[in-house]
Amino acid sequence: MSYFELCDQESLKKIADGDEIAFRQLFNQYHNQLGRYIMVLTNSVEMAEEVVQDVFLKIWMNRSALRSVKNFNAYLFVISKNHALNCLKKQFSIRMGQKQVEESYSQIFEEDASLNDCYELIDEAIDRLPTQQRKVYLLSRHERLKYAEIAEVMHISHETVKKYLQIANISIVNHVKSRSSSLLFLTFMMNFI
Repeated sequence: MSYFELCDQESLKKIADGDEIAFRQLFNQYHNQLGRYIMVLTNSVEMAEEVVQDVFLKIWMNRSALRSVKNFNAYLFVISKNHALNCLKKQFSIRMGQKQVEESYSQIFEEDASLNDCYELIDEAIDRLPTQQRKVYLLSRHERLKYAEIAEVMHISHETVKKYLQIANISIVNHVKSRSSSLLFLTFMMNFI
């Protein structure tokens, strides 16, 4: 074993025992390198920062498992890659869901003679959202802010922003569906949900 591996194993044992200073040193040692690696995988600085924070939080929360880790570099990069891929999958699902809603609105509105009625229903649905959800929805749709920007402006977490947008989309779809007289619109919305 090299000196680095011995030193690294000793740090892992300290962290497993709850040594916050050793954990901070480990974080400082690896976070830049890990961030660059995740940035290459995700092509997103925002997501790379989020993944690095999540991974180190996970390491701290499950620190007792560090006692059995023999190669911390491999351990760190495997759990980071897996977490990054899971984040990409979630982001893709959210984007596809939003894209479906937007495309569906467009298709229905083209076929529906009462386009203004549909816009009024959407505006009414937005107005009925709880205050925080409405703010998140409007910042995302009208201001075109990213999740991190919305989280910063509203002083809430990135995950809360995502959840509010999901709930808002479902509420809007349900409201428009319940108020629409268009059979085509109802059929589509039932298939969407």
